[in-house]
Amino acid sequence: MRIGFDNDKYLKIQSEHIKERIGQFGDKLYLEFGGKLFDDYHASRVLPGFLPDSKLKMLMQLSNMAEIVIVISAADIEKNKVRGDLGITYDVDVLRLIAEFEERGLFVGSIVITHYAGQSGAKQFKEKLEKKGIRVYLHYIIEGYPANIPLIVSEDGFGKNDYIETQRPLVVITAPGPGSGKMATCLSQLYHDNVRGIKAGYAKFETFPIWNIPLKHPVNLAYEAATADLNDVNMIDPFHLEAYGETTVNYNRDIEIFPVLSAIFEGIYGECRYKSPTDMGVNMAGNCIIDDDACCQASKMEIIRRYYQTVNKVVKEEASENEVYKIELLMKQAKITTDDRKVTLAAKRRAQDHGMAAAAIELEDGTIITSKTSDFLGASAALLMNALKYLAGVDHEVKLIKPEAIVPIQDLKVRFLGGRNPRLHTDEVLIALTLASCTDENAKKALEQLPKLKGCQVHTTVMLSEVDIKIFKKLGVDLTSEPVQTVKKWY
Repeated sequence: MRIGFDNDKYLKIQSEHIKERIGQFGDKLYLEFGGKLFDDYHASRVLPGFLPDSKLKMLMQLSNMAEIVIVISAADIEKNKVRGDLGITYDVDVLRLIAEFEERGLFVGSIVITHYAGQSGAKQFKEKLEKKGIRVYLHYIIEGYPANIPLIVSEDGFGKNDYIETQRPLVVITAPGPGSGKMATCLSQLYHDNVRGIKAGYAKFETFPIWNIPLKHPVNLAYEAATADLNDVNMIDPFHLEAYGETTVNYNRDIEIFPVLSAIFEGIYGECRYKSPTDMGVNMAGNCIIDDDACCQASKMEIIRRYYQTVNKVVKEEASENEVYKIELLMKQAKITTDDRKVTLAAKRRAQDHGMAAAAIELEDGTIITSKTSDFLGASAALLMNALKYLAGVDHEVKLIKPEAIVPIQDLKVRFLGGRNPRLHTDEVLIALTLASCTDENAKKALEQLPKLKGCQVHTTVMLSEVDIKIFKKLGVDLTSEPVQTVKKWY
């Protein structure tokens, strides 16, 4: 768990670079913000030392000159699109984002509903926001976007969109997820500002792929693994290479759309100030890597984690086999297998030795703790108990929760709540441990070790229930599981 990224340096030089970019254009900069502003755990996993809220802290350094515009697609509202990591719909996430930004002293100027065509869900959401005193703007579907440049850059294209009234020189355009229309919103504003004689520019802030490290660097390969469902592919930016003779990394969607963007800029301004997709970016993360080997190792573990995440989704019919094939190819490029993750190997060995479900955790000091299913506890619950006892210096044979305290809970689950599995899940064993800590000093010591599990690696030989998955997530544990279901679900 070596630190490989200088977070303080990142906050400093990233904010300075954005200020410089504002100065290049004059009055205003529209900054398209890709990826997650909050809880960017992917970045913190592949760049050890990068804090999950680093991008937010960077923005807070610019809070006096920045305002935030949140973009949501009417199509996503209509189909109740859900954020996979949070389990909430995009429209609910917009309200969450507003609250989170304002709580940190950042100004949310307005909400833009894109791809609007009179959808009833979008209308209702607009009314709901306006009742809360939030300004809402509508952007419409433009036929032939993004190829029909003459129509796009006209009164019947961008000209039909509502003009977003902004107050500050840095306008951050963000969204609950990809495909919301952030870039089109920026371009629409540039068109309207130009008509009004306002000097404005556009830039893109996307952490990955990192443009100034090698194409096949594990950090960039991990980004491809994370976006396997989007079919993103990292590529050498041919426009940057031609313009400057410098090799930089970008990804296929930005490279493919650049000629169109260039034509739109020319339609608005008469010229395009950017010579490549890389030129548009303001990401300085690559300049803050201080231990390349640490980042490489962390990224390789992330690729394996993404592999397991995807094969689990395939079993649940939430992903395609093609996504698995892509990540398997990335693993070959990184020269790794699942056995390179220590806990994976340890859990599988424990399962083979005992012929039942098992789990393993790698603690911060490198110690591997394993567990298996017992009469009282599932493998995951047993793993938590074993790890906490080790961290607290409590002998493994000591029973922190007495069997007579577990039996009534099992009876409740099976006899009264209709459960089939009497064994305690992770949430139940933590509640039982909490109760035991009221009278047992060892249980109290063990409970106090919970924060030390953050950032630890866990692997289980069977897929876990949603309850167990959520508990590990709340503890900050990086979890993977073999794609084996203990109970076949038909509906």
